[in-house]
Amino acid sequence: MASDFNVIPAIDLRGRRVVRLQQGDFDRETVYGDDPVEVAERFADAGATILHVVDLDGARAGEPTQLDILGEVAAAVGTRATVEAAGGIRSMRDADAAFHAGAGRVVFGTAALQDPDLVRDAVATHGPESIAIAVDVRDGRAVGNAWEGAAGPLAADVIRAMTDVGAVWFEVTAIDRDGLLGGPDLALLDALGRVGSGRLVASGGIRDVGDAVAVHNLGCAGVIVGRALYDGAFDLGAALKRFAGD
Repeated sequence: MASDFNVIPAIDLRGRRVVRLQQGDFDRETVYGDDPVEVAERFADAGATILHVVDLDGARAGEPTQLDILGEVAAAVGTRATVEAAGGIRSMRDADAAFHAGAGRVVFGTAALQDPDLVRDAVATHGPESIAIAVDVRDGRAVGNAWEGAAGPLAADVIRAMTDVGAVWFEVTAIDRDGLLGGPDLALLDALGRVGSGRLVASGGIRDVGDAVAVHNLGCAGVIVGRALYDGAFDLGAALKRFAGD
């Protein structure tokens, strides 16, 4: 039975390799593999039904730069898993290119902060299930431009504004916890959950299945897991079994 709580492995790409950054810092990178397709197939074989593929080079460049790899990953996992594309998607042209490459969902981050009408058009064109909004948070405020820009509006206000233009999926990353295995920011997630709009997916600091359970208990719709998966601390199979049928 499918689960309503999504356990989503992250595959972050930089220079065609699978990496993880600490707190979004490009100078604090750990390389976990040279074959993104093999990594994606391993997660799909374990039962993951959504894969979060992030083009870190694209996030910095402001446009997708690794659509070929995205396409290879999508082709490899086929119907077993939906591939969601993130990083550098800042226009309808970028979104359309990602969908054409095989993505089943695209994630708007910086562009959503700058142009809510873009999100409105994307939702109208592709449907609300195919669009997610990255709400990357530092000190309660949303941050764009690959986390290198100045703090923007309050994260809660971003969720309200995006809901007004039709978005329903919000991927919330606590930047100060990302890649550090310090646990999720439950207070942040609880506060944003009380906004009462859409479905929240938690990201940043997830260590183990217990953290996923804590996020689930707050009412979140899913969790994105990165470093803990690659370091072996997060048992993907056990997590998928735990939430099956929820």
